Amino acid sequence: MHAWAVPGYAEALELGSGASGRVVRAVHEPTGVSVAVKYLSESLRTRPGFVHGFRAEAELLGSLSSPHVAGLYEYVEATNGAAIVMELVEGVSLRTLLARRGPLTPEAALVVLKGSLLGLADAHRVGVVHRDYKPENVLVEPDGGSKLVDFGIAVDAGVRAGVAGTPSYMAPEQWTGAPASPAGDVYAATATFFECLTGRRPYTGDNMAELALRHVESPVPVEELPEAVRPLVGRGLAKSPSERPSDAAAFVEDLERIAVGAYGPDWEERGRGRLAALVALLLFLLPSAKQAPHAGTDTARTVLRQGTGPGRLRPWRPTWPGVLVSALAVLVALLAQGLGGKDGAGVATGQAAEVLATTSATPDAPYTSDPVTPAPPSGTPPSGSVTPSGSTNEASTTPSASVTPPTGPVPTTPDGDTPSAEPSAPPSSGGTTTSPSPPPRTGVKDVAVAEFRQTGTSTATASITVTTDGTGPVSVTVGWFSGDASGQPGSADGAADVRRLSGSTQYAFTVEHSFAGTGCYWTVQVTTTAAAGGEASRQLLTRRCDIR
Repeated sequence: MHAWAVPGYAEALELGSGASGRVVRAVHEPTGVSVAVKYLSESLRTRPGFVHGFRAEAELLGSLSSPHVAGLYEYVEATNGAAIVMELVEGVSLRTLLARRGPLTPEAALVVLKGSLLGLADAHRVGVVHRDYKPENVLVEPDGGSKLVDFGIAVDAGVRAGVAGTPSYMAPEQWTGAPASPAGDVYAATATFFECLTGRRPYTGDNMAELALRHVESPVPVEELPEAVRPLVGRGLAKSPSERPSDAAAFVEDLERIAVGAYGPDWEERGRGRLAALVALLLFLLPSAKQAPHAGTDTARTVLRQGTGPGRLRPWRPTWPGVLVSALAVLVALLAQGLGGKDGAGVATGQAAEVLATTSATPDAPYTSDPVTPAPPSGTPPSGSVTPSGSTNEASTTPSASVTPPTGPVPTTPDGDTPSAEPSAPPSSGGTTTSPSPPPRTGVKDVAVAEFRQTGTSTATASITVTTDGTGPVSVTVGWFSGDASGQPGSADGAADVRRLSGSTQYAFTVEHSFAGTGCYWTVQVTTTAAAGGEASRQLLTRRCDIR
């Protein structure tokens, strides 16, 4: 059966898809402008609560006017579907950048932080709290600029909207369901900045309870950072909201003062140049997305449309910075291919560039007992949010975008390297053949339950990411538990799901489960077997119980 499509848009590429919807690259036929279209899945569209949340996300995007936030073009509902038409951002997610290139220089990290903080500042100015700032939701453009995406769980400041966000970046007060505040976004942005500089998150834990405790009680690990930025991180990760900058605009003032004092007045120019070079290379090395499926249309009803002033649905023209960056990218790609290095292997000059959708997340893989296909870049770890919300992470020519249901959300970036067969050694003079030494066994570097949410009275979904140090096989077991005690898994609920993954260094998939137990708490537990195994778990309080 053909999927519904928004009338007036010709679909070109599918950027990401999952249980909660799909994201495609399309062309607005009257103007020729490329856009990203996020479709709500058919199963969620028939449930009023999810449609309401999807519409609310569009309304929020429509209320923001910022060069640092991916913008809304229109929201469309029809008999057969609902869709958000958004600005298409050419570039890569910060998650992809970190996964492929490692920690950034201080100047580059400060540039990324500043650009996305300016987007946050514009949101804070109109009373909106993002609540899910993380590397997956920051898109880095070819000129080194950055944009903030995915307002799927955003709320008005001061609203009590429950516990929601991506655990590794949630402020202490966010774990308790305190009213949303700009200071919580400042905390998440600082945690992301820490990861940009060190390659790891400021706090980790073997389970949700331990991770929450470390965010609430552990001292800020500033000793791991360059001395110049320690005061900035110390304030941004302060345990009390009152000790942090009051909002993103105040944080930008601190950032600029420290950056100029430590790295000179031209710090931003150097940082943007470094980012532009990295993005240019990645755009040529990342694989391309799938062709969009054929879709049928019907008469649609536009519920919300952004203004048609400057910057809205006008023909695109290349800018000189864009032309220069593109030329640099071509040169870098040709050099990489000529040198035959790791990043240059198998790169074709005609390969499509990665494209990111404007709201971020990782591609959900449909539940299946079959082996999981390596997830595309973006975000993985999807670190996802705790409550459902309509979001798409990064959509790329290899889906690095994920869609999560509206009303409560993280991209993954597969390595993209194609392992080559190792040739056998030539026969020796003695007539015997020397066998090549076996490759090292693959180990698990990280396992994360990016998102775990209740979808019905007895059903739930969990978004899982696994990161390895090689492309060899890894076995992943997902178990489910139900009980009445917080922090304890309880009794096993149904059969575990076992998957065998191979061919990449990062995987993202979503698993669904129907609970038979009547416990107030549901737990999902993920374990892996490899040279170095790993595990992760996550627990949620079901809506069937109200524990005071």
